[in-house]
Amino acid sequence: MLGFFKSRFANHESRPSRRNRAQFNLRGRLQLVVGTLGLCAVALVGRAVDLQLIDNAFYQKKADARILREIPIPTSRGMITDRNGEPLAVSTPVASLWANPQELSKYPDRLPELAEATDLPLDYLTRYVSQRADKEFMYIPRHRRISPGAARKILALEIPGVFSQREYRRFYPQGEAMAHILGFTNIDDQGQEGIELAFDEWLRGKPGAEKVIRDRRGRIVENVDLVRAAEPGKDLTLSIDRRIQYLTYRELKRALLESGASSASAVVLDVHTGEVLAMANLPSFNPNAVESGQRESHRNRAVTDLIEPGSTMKPLTVAAALEAGVVTPDTLIDTNPGWMPNGRYRTTDTRNHGVLTVTGVITKSSNVGVSKIVAKLDDKDFYEFLRRFGYGESTESGFPGEAAGLFPPPSRWSGTTKQTMSYGYGISVTPLQIAHAYAALANGGRMIEPTFVKGQPQESRQVLDPEIAREVMAMMQTVTEPGGTAKDAAILGYHVAGKTGTARIASGGGYSRRYAAFFAGVVPVENPRFSMAVVVMNPDPSRRGYYGGRVAGPVFHNVMEGSLRLMDVPPDDIETWLAAQAKALKKQGIGNQAPAGGQP
Repeated sequence: MLGFFKSRFANHESRPSRRNRAQFNLRGRLQLVVGTLGLCAVALVGRAVDLQLIDNAFYQKKADARILREIPIPTSRGMITDRNGEPLAVSTPVASLWANPQELSKYPDRLPELAEATDLPLDYLTRYVSQRADKEFMYIPRHRRISPGAARKILALEIPGVFSQREYRRFYPQGEAMAHILGFTNIDDQGQEGIELAFDEWLRGKPGAEKVIRDRRGRIVENVDLVRAAEPGKDLTLSIDRRIQYLTYRELKRALLESGASSASAVVLDVHTGEVLAMANLPSFNPNAVESGQRESHRNRAVTDLIEPGSTMKPLTVAAALEAGVVTPDTLIDTNPGWMPNGRYRTTDTRNHGVLTVTGVITKSSNVGVSKIVAKLDDKDFYEFLRRFGYGESTESGFPGEAAGLFPPPSRWSGTTKQTMSYGYGISVTPLQIAHAYAALANGGRMIEPTFVKGQPQESRQVLDPEIAREVMAMMQTVTEPGGTAKDAAILGYHVAGKTGTARIASGGGYSRRYAAFFAGVVPVENPRFSMAVVVMNPDPSRRGYYGGRVAGPVFHNVMEGSLRLMDVPPDDIETWLAAQAKALKKQGIGNQAPAGGQP
């Protein structure tokens, strides 16, 4: 038994106490915890070093993608002015409503409020937003480029995800009167037609860009950096005179109302510079509300529509004959009996004019007379002469869509083609080409390319001897004097040189009973300043008739009379003006009164 207790005691002495064992375990555990924490700290420090120093660009990019945005800085198009600095096209600041569909779709309860404020059907707006729920940007339908005041009212509702941005909208103060020259821009402020299209790169400018920080609702909270400064578009000064343009538009509109015509065009050129002072067409459209107009009315007929020029061709035919030396202004031409064969048809005059001088052929507008004159010319010489005056090729005005015309070479002529061409059939030109050719006659035979930009130097070339040009001008002057076909185009105090024209409109491979009425002229004759061509299509014969002198001549008279006064052009026919004043005074009884204090 004693041995048993000794052995138990010996075993008890050989094992550590419970307290010692507890102390040993606590220390080990502490060391384990401390080691673990140390390793975690090292890992965290390593991760921080990795994030902040080694791989920071990647995570910075991720963060920037959430809050940093590069947004455009809108810029305005350059202003378009007339030759006197009057604004014709200006850009005004507007607001465009946009939304973040991802944000807006989280608040479907606010969509009815937005629909009511924007006057959009709720089902349409709901569908519109849901279709773009995966995007971050969309314009609110029909609320792009609205007034800033209207945008502020909608933003005041504080609908999540709805914002506005500044943009510019084009405004045309002259409306329909200038529509065909200026054209218009689209919703993105890019030129679509006319001058806006031709000079789009010059006018457009370059938008800028800046970096900003946006919060989760899309609001800008900080401007970070200017990436690129906005460059506004450059201004453009046109050769157009706003006052003459309005006169032209007004008188064309009056002519359409009085004659019942379907359309009309007119062009006014500065003889010495080739600058286009006015160009109007009807029907017209409102460039401030393009979507409401008919597409057909957008066409600038003065440069795009081809027409057979009728008797406005006769002065050029006579000029070709004078240059060839086959006639003089006094050469006699027998037009009896008032008609002559023309293949299966006849070339006829309005009546039998008998024997006429070459000048008389122009005065009376004799088809028979000019047909006999052109018969004296070689086909090639006649063709090359008209080509020199720009028929069959573009005037190089730079206007978008300008037509070159149709002028077939002699190899494609038939037996009577040259005869009908002499009085304006079988050849197609634009109203601008007619005014251009008459400006060359007025400018001593020197042709200058037309331009729509003020002061732009233009190429010129001598196409006719100055003496021959003066002779043709003298012949055309008789057209507006007593006995001529365009007395309605005469202007008191000024000598007017011009030519009427009346041509049937081609239709279905032949000619219809519809007409085009023309008048092309130059004023004043002594020191020419303006060249003008007027075309009135399909006038109603039951009203004012369809002859150029009656329909188009008054348009020339009214526009040129006003233009001469506006531009302070001195008269070159003082005698006629004084005689008219004396006649008026006499009619009032003033001229018969004795001077005060004199004998009765």
